[in-house]
Amino acid sequence: MDFNAQATSHADDRGPAVGVDQVPVTIIEPSKGWISLNLRDLWEYRDLLYFLTWRDIKVRYKQTVLGAAWAIIQPFFTMVVFSLFFGRLAKMPSDDIPYPIFSYAALVPWTFFANGLSQSASSLVGSANLIKKVYFPRLVVPISAVISGGVDFVLAFMVLLGMMLFYGIVPTTAVVWLPLLLLLALVTSLGVGLWLTAMNVQFRDVRYAVPFLIQAWMFATPIAYPSSLLDEPWRTLYGINPMAGVVEGFRWALLGTETAPGSIVLVSALVAVGLLISGAFYFRRMEKTFADVV
Repeated sequence: MDFNAQATSHADDRGPAVGVDQVPVTIIEPSKGWISLNLRDLWEYRDLLYFLTWRDIKVRYKQTVLGAAWAIIQPFFTMVVFSLFFGRLAKMPSDDIPYPIFSYAALVPWTFFANGLSQSASSLVGSANLIKKVYFPRLVVPISAVISGGVDFVLAFMVLLGMMLFYGIVPTTAVVWLPLLLLLALVTSLGVGLWLTAMNVQFRDVRYAVPFLIQAWMFATPIAYPSSLLDEPWRTLYGINPMAGVVEGFRWALLGTETAPGSIVLVSALVAVGLLISGAFYFRRMEKTFADVV
């Protein structure tokens, strides 16, 4: 049997040969202009979101002496400083609430927001090796950075409940709004974080501006002082700062402050949703350059 006969025989055993022109070809091209958010891919990679979130939680306090206790130490000692300088020395009003718990009730959601913003702003640069090697929806990275702060929030919130017990403060029925207020803080943190992390890939000096932004934002938020110092309609317009609605909402729901922050929360929610949607589209627009620049 000659060589050609053997080759024909083996080909018959494997089945009909497939021509080159019959092989399916997938061509990947960079997107142009404004593109969709592609949320279906994000849902398909939900397992990756879980593992990246768990990774961020473990890495955050790896090789630290106090570990997760930092989630309590940071807002607690900030509360001590505020109570000393703003509460005792400056005699800042606190809506007839003891100043330590007045400020700490605001610092709990603020710390969740600030840490989420800081972590998400640097998340893409920190995951550069992963982004260069594997395809996945890049939105997973900043989302996991924000969600991972939920553990810190729970720990700090438990201390807040202990302080409420110490001061004899019982939550009102408005406490049912807390999950939505926490969601508002998450949406705000993620919305601003998407803008900053996309810009940080192109302009690395963004990471130096983030701490100043967070510090200025904190003093622009009614943490050390009540928003009741403002009269209407300025108090409602104060909700343009989304965290103003979150902070005042937490105090109202937990401490029973007299002024319901309905109008502030409404304005804050609209601004936060706008930040999230615009930030997501800007992120997706810049996503095609991440692997080349990061």
